[in-house]
This record gives sequence, structure tokens and C-alpha cells, in this order.
Amino acid sequence: MKKFLSTIFLLLALLSNNVCFAETVVFNVKTHKYHSIYCEWALKCTKNCIKIDKKEAIKRGGVPCKVCGGHRRKNFC
Repeated sequence: MKKFLSTIFLLLALLSNNVCFAETVVFNVKTHKYHSIYCEWALKCTKNCIKIDKKEAIKRGGVPCKVCGGHRRKNFC
């Protein structure tokens, strides 16, 4: 029981920090631009677009959209 409680306490301590979780973006495999999933251009993109992690989009040579910047809000991560 003691180990269980200490594990729960540790998890809560880690989650309470300012942890940045992975962000899903819409990545155009042809233009190599990535968009927030709420961006007007992401919503219009029906061809050549996939939903992937933002870090993976950057690894593939992706550049952020000029409209949304590739993130949900200005001070995100």
C-alpha cells in the first residue's frame, strides 16, 4: 500500500509541473507545411494531408503554416 501511494504521489508531482505533451498537427506531405488541427487551411486540406505528431512533422522537414504557426495558441509549449 505504501508503494502504491508513493507511486501516485510521484505521478501527481510530475503531472503538476509545466509538462509539454506531444501535439498533433495536420501535415501536408506535398508542401511540407504543418498546421494546427483547428487551422482554416488544415480543415480545407483533404488531399496529401495526414495527422501526425508535431515533432515528426519537423523531422520530415515541415515548416509551420503562416496563418496558425502550427500550434493551437500563441504560448503553447
